[in-house]
Amino acid sequence: MFNYAGAFALMAGLVMRMLAPEYYAVVYICGAVLFAVTQFLLRPRCESVVMRRLVAQQQLAGLLMVGAGVLMFTHYNNEWMVILLCATLIEVYTVFRLSHEETEINKK
Repeated sequence: MFNYAGAFALMAGLVMRMLAPEYYAVVYICGAVLFAVTQFLLRPRCESVVMRRLVAQQQLAGLLMVGAGVLMFTHYNNEWMVILLCATLIEVYTVFRLSHEETEINKK
């Protein structure tokens, strides 16, 4: 539930950058913190090394998203976009790999 609320606030903050640029960083950082907290509360469903590594990568992506939000406040250029891109790529990779690993574990 909180994971979805955080993801929605992340997306709303990024869309608000175009519509209401005064408040987009506040909405984004709230969503990033909520999303990162849910990532850190996530535990792997099994104790395989691959699953633990993928969960750790998701936690790193959550920290990078929070870091991008901090850069939104401190820098007024677009440096935060590079960190957000890295976090997004890591997150997308781990989501697909986690589902693949779960199906392989369920087959065994």
